[in-house]
Parts: sequence; structure tokens; C-alpha cells
Amino acid sequence: MLLRLDKRDTRPLHEQVAGAVRRAIAEGECRPGDRLPSARDLSQMLDININTVLRGLRGLRDEGLLEFRRGRGVTVAEGADRHSGLRIRVRELVADAGRLGYSPNDVIEMIRGTR
Repeated sequence: MLLRLDKRDTRPLHEQVAGAVRRAIAEGECRPGDRLPSARDLSQMLDININTVLRGLRGLRDEGLLEFRRGRGVTVAEGADRHSGLRIRVRELVADAGRLGYSPNDVIEMIRGTR
């Protein structure tokens, strides 16, 4: 798995780590059941602090995209490929709406059909 971060990106590094892994899952580079490199290896590969990597990975675990298993490391969760692609599109939608002056709550209301 080849991950790269854009040092010019203004988002926090842990969000960039999560986004890079999310993209790898959505694009099929990482499939359900695949084991990710260790957090230590990822931190060295990306030249960032291991705690930053762990924070990004924990966020993906909380989203249901990754599973942390003692003795087996971090693996891509079953169904993560379907969820990851949708999450990317939702994030893009919210970002586009923000550029047009809408809040995330405005987008939610639009989806519910009340606006």
C-alpha cells in the first residue's frame, strides 16, 4: 500500500492519513481482510508521528472501515469497500456545499427533503 500526504494540505495530518487509507480502500488497493502496515511502519513511510497515524486509524475504526485485532494488527473490515466510496462522495458533497455557503446541517435538511 502506497500512501502519500500533501504537506501543503491544510487539513490536520491525522485526517489526511485517514483520507489516504479511505481512498486506498475505495479504489480497491486495500480489500476487506487485508492487513495494513503497522502504525510504526506507516509513520516512518509518511515521516509523521506514530500517534498521528494511530489517531487517523482509530477514526477509520470508529467509522467501521478498519478492525484492530490483537496479534493480527489492523485489517480492512468486511464491507469497508462499499462504505468507503460512499463516505468519500458524502465528504465531497459537504465540501462543495460549504463552498456554496451551506452548512452540513443544511445538506442534511436537503437530503431529508425539508428544504
